[in-house]
Amino acid sequence: MSFIKSHAKKLLTLQLSRDLRRDIKRGHPWVFANNLRHCPPSVPGRVAMLLDNRKRELAHGFYSSDSPLAFRVCSVETSKPLNDTWAETQFERAYQLRQMLFDSQTKTTGFRLFNGEGDGLPGLVVDLYDDTAVLKLDGPAAVGFWDSRGIGRWLAERLSLRCVYERPRERGQAGQLLVGKLPPQPIQFLENGVRFGADIVNGQKTGFFLDQRDNRQMIRRLAGQKRVLNLFGYTGGFSIYSALGGASHVTTVDIAAPAIKSATENWRLNKLPDGSHEPVVRDVPRFVEQALKQKRLWDLIVVDPPSYAPSKGAVKKAINAYQNVIAGAAQLTTADGFLAASSCSSHISMEMFLSICQEAISKAKRRATVLSISGQPADHPTPLIFSEFRYLKFVLMRVE
Repeated sequence: MSFIKSHAKKLLTLQLSRDLRRDIKRGHPWVFANNLRHCPPSVPGRVAMLLDNRKRELAHGFYSSDSPLAFRVCSVETSKPLNDTWAETQFERAYQLRQMLFDSQTKTTGFRLFNGEGDGLPGLVVDLYDDTAVLKLDGPAAVGFWDSRGIGRWLAERLSLRCVYERPRERGQAGQLLVGKLPPQPIQFLENGVRFGADIVNGQKTGFFLDQRDNRQMIRRLAGQKRVLNLFGYTGGFSIYSALGGASHVTTVDIAAPAIKSATENWRLNKLPDGSHEPVVRDVPRFVEQALKQKRLWDLIVVDPPSYAPSKGAVKKAINAYQNVIAGAAQLTTADGFLAASSCSSHISMEMFLSICQEAISKAKRRATVLSISGQPADHPTPLIFSEFRYLKFVLMRVE
C-alpha cells in the first residue's frame, strides 16, 4: 500500500538563502520561494532535502517550483527517509489523538481525522462522517506528493469504512471515489449527540463546518428561552444547537437556497417543531437593513460569515465588511443580549478581529463585554509556532 507517489520519491536538494533553522526546528512547516537560493524546475510534490544557509541538513519535505510556497516540511529527522513507513506512523499518531478525543461518551461521529500541517501531514486533510471519509489535498504539490488512493485504502481498512471520497480543491472540478460506493446524500452523523447531514459532494469544505463544534455547544448553553438569529447560517449548525438548548424561536438567514433547505432538513432530523424556526433565503446585509427598519430584536445573535479575506490584498476590504455586519447585528441585539462574531479568514489575526469587533460595537453606539474568545477545536491542531494556521476566531460578547 503506497501513501507517497513513486515519482515524488526521487530526492532533490534545496538550500535556504537565510537563517531559518531555528523556526523550522521549532516546527514552522513552510518555506517560501524567496527564502531559497535556487528554485530548480521540477514536477510538483517532489521529495526534497532542505539544507540551511550553511549547507547543513535541516528537513525533509516536498517541493513546488511553481508556487510562492515552495517547500513544506514533513520531518526534521533527516537521518530517516521520507517514505510510506513515515507516512503511516503519522497517520497512526493522528488517529490515536482522535480516539482520545472522541469516545462513545462524546456521541460524536463527525470530526477531522487529519489536519494537514497540524498533524505533520502537510497539505492532507481527512474528515470523517460516521463510516465515510472525505479526503482533500491542498494544491498541486500535495496532489503530486500524496497517493490519495493508497491513503483511501488505509483509511477504509484501519477504520472499517464503507466509503472514501476525494473532494477537488477547486469548485467546479469533479471529485473521485477512492474506496467503496458513494452513499446517498446527505450522510448522517452525530456531533455531541446532535444529528446532521453532510453533502460531501456538493457541500462547502468537505460537507460540513466541523471546526465550530465547541462554539456551537457554547451557544447551546446560552440559548434557553431566547429568540436567536443565526446570520450566514449555512446548514443550520448554530440554529439546531440553539433550539436544542431551549430557544423560544430561531431565525436562520443565508443567501444560498440549498443551504437553507439543508438547515430545514437538519431541523427536522432532530425532531424540532417547524413553528419555532424561520428559514430565510436572503443576502445578510439586506436582511439586517430590513430588520433594523422593522425594529426587530433578538436575544442572541450569531454572525459567522464566509472568509472575507482570502488573500492579504483583501484584508482592508474585509475589515470594513466585518465591521458593517457586526455593527448591524449589534443594533439588532436586545439590551444585555448576546452577540457571537466569528471569522474564518487566516489573514485576519485574533488581535485584528478583536479590534474589528470593538469598532463595530462603537459604530452601533453600544457597549459590550467579552465573555469568551475561542477558535477551532482539538481535532484541528496547529503547530505552536505557526499562528497562520489558527484561522478561526470566535468572540462571544454581552451587549449593553
